[in-house]
Amino acid sequence: MWRGLGPDLGSIPPVIAAIAAAAAQAPPTPVLLAIELATVHLTSASKVLIQGITEPLGQTYAPLMRSYGTRVVAGVSPGWGQTEVAGIPVFDLVEQAIAAAGEVDVAVVFVPPYEVLDAVLEAISAGIRQILITTGGVPPMDMVQLVRVAEATETLIVGPNCPGIIVPGELLLGMHPAEFYSPGPVGLISRSSTLSYEVANHLTRAGLGQSIVASIGADRVLGSSLQQWLQILDEDERTEVIVLLGEVSGNNEFAAAPHIAAAIDKPVIAYIAGRYAPIDRTMGHANAIIAARLAIAGRGQGDVTEKLAALKEAKVKIAETPSQIPTLVKRALTQRRRAAARPTPADPAP
Repeated sequence: MWRGLGPDLGSIPPVIAAIAAAAAQAPPTPVLLAIELATVHLTSASKVLIQGITEPLGQTYAPLMRSYGTRVVAGVSPGWGQTEVAGIPVFDLVEQAIAAAGEVDVAVVFVPPYEVLDAVLEAISAGIRQILITTGGVPPMDMVQLVRVAEATETLIVGPNCPGIIVPGELLLGMHPAEFYSPGPVGLISRSSTLSYEVANHLTRAGLGQSIVASIGADRVLGSSLQQWLQILDEDERTEVIVLLGEVSGNNEFAAAPHIAAAIDKPVIAYIAGRYAPIDRTMGHANAIIAARLAIAGRGQGDVTEKLAALKEAKVKIAETPSQIPTLVKRALTQRRRAAARPTPADPAP
């Protein structure tokens, strides 16, 4: 086993073993780690591997992903080799799956929390460079190690504790309820699972489809950041407007605000969930509780009013409720399309 990352690193390739061993010795870091080198390549032709396919969630969502049109070519569950799940061949090891199915573009991880580190290292060592971790409760130091390995290998990790990604009409990776989504020009980034579904449903019912929806997770240590996904959507040809769904906890939106002002050309609309929740009451996510306590102690950046002010300073339009988002999106689309149709002034004669 790879866990422990001590002297015996098994059959991991030397480069991955060296990076993992160094990460294991590094001091803890309490901040979100962003991968700036990795990029996203997701199309209907992408070949997908499911790690933990025999786990309850794997058995539930693998067939749903395949029925949506996703090319699920294999699953991996040690001890379940030479079996099938809903017609999907299962292998004991990732390298066996790749030997049988060919090169894989994306891995979706459904394994239990304390097996995530091993599973993702195995996928990276096999050459998979896009990995989605749906599992919640992954030990933070395991994620610190994974993010450092991912940075060194230019691997995109989404999650943990997230429903994954959907490219409506083309590709479902994870647990998004497909009936809420439709193809269109709105890119959606979210730290919340169910809020992604709600806002996508509002957009779809308003006739506003989505280009790509990425739920990156709400844990303290994440595989990819809001800034990275803002850049991905800003460069995506199908996306015309970006919707950012944040939370009251953490500093992620603070970090995103100056990036939007400096580097994002497309209009951005934001909604911050939990802004009216009482800060002196225990609610929801553990990191939200901690952030609320810090706000009470006057630590500054836990204050949602400051977070909203930072976004407004970056010219981000703020929705008061999820149902207001379609109105703001329509307005932004109209303004953008009018500006694009406006003739460019002719150059002055020499």
